[in-house]
Amino acid sequence: MKAMIFAAGLGTRLKPLTDTLPKALVPVCERPLIEHVARKLFASGINEAVVNIHYFADKVEEWVNSQDWIVTSRDELSEGKMLFEISDERELLLETGGAVLHARRYLEGCGRFLIHNVDILSNCDVRWFESQVKDDALATLLVSERDTTRFLLFNPGTLRLVGWMNTDSGDYHVTSPEIDSKECRALAFSGIHILSDKVPALMQEYVREKSLPVDEVKGTRFPIMSFYMWLAAKYPVYGVVASNLEFIDVGKLDALKPAEEFIRKNS
Repeated sequence: MKAMIFAAGLGTRLKPLTDTLPKALVPVCERPLIEHVARKLFASGINEAVVNIHYFADKVEEWVNSQDWIVTSRDELSEGKMLFEISDERELLLETGGAVLHARRYLEGCGRFLIHNVDILSNCDVRWFESQVKDDALATLLVSERDTTRFLLFNPGTLRLVGWMNTDSGDYHVTSPEIDSKECRALAFSGIHILSDKVPALMQEYVREKSLPVDEVKGTRFPIMSFYMWLAAKYPVYGVVASNLEFIDVGKLDALKPAEEFIRKNS
């Protein structure tokens, strides 16, 4: 299984640190976030990752090239090394769905690939998560019983994705008018998901159906959750509940101290 690390974001909630650094290189326990994520994936048996870059892209590339355990050419890949393939979004930040479609050439043919946000730290057992993926799944989302205001909605029996809701605003969306949101199981998304390599082709279908603006060079912008709602109305998209999931979104300054405590506890 391959991985894709979402590392292109602006990190505006981490200012002033991200005035001079991309979010991916914000340090936690003297190592950048991207290193914590990559080493976790590598320890889980994943030795190939696609990394999208946009904000301070040159600095991310400099970090990649400075790591003796990371290679950027498949010819250099060997035991003890991890391959990073760079999906360049310098021209346009493509959001999460557009990022996957733009990286299509790196992802198709791998069977499955795991997506991991660069600012997420967790105790997720990646091997266990992969073992829970159903044969017919186009996408499988790691979810948990966690306090939040934004939930994904699932069929309580099959855990098939059927919508989302925001408890602050009262907004919600379901994939079919027959679905009663009150009867669904509401779970929090972790930012970790496993996709079939058939998904990029379906994203192309989504872009055509929605008549989204397409730039043959820069790509097409769209959020992956909007795509998931479209996909889930047609194809199986499932949730996998991780019990006892420890999860930190290192997207804000006040999360840095808990993140350091988490790393020390789990190192």
